[in-house]
Amino acid sequence: MELGAFSISLTVKDLKASKEFYEKLGFSHFGGDMDKNYLIMKNGNSLIGLFHGMFTHNILTFNPGWDENANPLEEFDDVREIQKSLKANGIKLESEADDTTSGPANIVLFDPDGNTILIDQHV
Repeated sequence: MELGAFSISLTVKDLKASKEFYEKLGFSHFGGDMDKNYLIMKNGNSLIGLFHGMFTHNILTFNPGWDENANPLEEFDDVREIQKSLKANGIKLESEADDTTSGPANIVLFDPDGNTILIDQHV
């Protein structure tokens, strides 16, 4: 099972301060918009999403169908197939993708420590 590009989505108190901090660590602006209260920062293959006021906890994010530059992949495991595999392995899902559809969809689950995992397919 291939989950796609990985990033961590951080809930931040001050988007500008967080942007400046991660720039000092070598990250640069890759996507998002200060006016929309989120930025995607990139350093090599590492991606960090900075989100202000959008959610309350940090989230581990996987993007099936994308590489780490948000380029579409020709071949990838669809989120619905990932969902089927997770359920077959006894993983409880907090929210599910409609398995009668295709294209963009997402699923949400929690690890044993309560960390949120978002598998978010954009293609």
